[in-house]
Amino acid sequence: MIADLGTFAPDLVVHGGDLCSGSRSSAVVDRIRTLGWPGVYGNTDEALWDPGKADAYLAGVGVDGVRNIVAAQTAFTIAELGPDRLAWLRGLPLRWTAHDLAVVHSTPTSVWSIVAANAPDEELVRTYGPLASRRIVYGHIHQPFVRQLPGFLLANSGCLSLSYDGDPRAAYALVDPGGIEIRRVEYDVEREARALVSSGFPHAPWMAEILRAAKYIPPPSSRP
Repeated sequence: MIADLGTFAPDLVVHGGDLCSGSRSSAVVDRIRTLGWPGVYGNTDEALWDPGKADAYLAGVGVDGVRNIVAAQTAFTIAELGPDRLAWLRGLPLRWTAHDLAVVHSTPTSVWSIVAANAPDEELVRTYGPLASRRIVYGHIHQPFVRQLPGFLLANSGCLSLSYDGDPRAAYALVDPGGIEIRRVEYDVEREARALVSSGFPHAPWMAEILRAAKYIPPPSSRP
């Protein structure tokens, strides 16, 4: 993705959070800090300093089979990151705005709310209109799209891994005065899946399944 960005030489790169949702969280945080990219925190980031919120959310949406998995992955990530990186993550904002562009992880008020790619225009305007920006980008659902709405252009940037739209390529949003374009970038998914499984990250084989399939797959404990 960074190599692909180099072909455009963007003036600014803004990240959308969920920096710590895999086996190399420390490396990801260190790289973004070195690059100086601004951005927001995501739900997997917030779970590191408020694991009770993550557990309550998962219990509320009825995915009990994932609660123990998330708890184990969160504990692993906290130990890997150490206090300095965790403090940096906690200092990230819920929303980022500049240059008539707003970036949030999920919604302007939550990193956990699900706003579907096929949500009605009225819901999208009600949710994102208060940001009062002409261009708005969010993430969270792992399904990239661009939609013109009354008063603003809304995009979901997708994600750099764990796609849920059937396309395993990395995705990001390229924003310019003319609009927003979703970029898809090939990477070696199988190599990443093997590295994940060998990393010691809890429940890595399940995560590798999702990487390969590019869609959400229930954990083995939840399958018939």
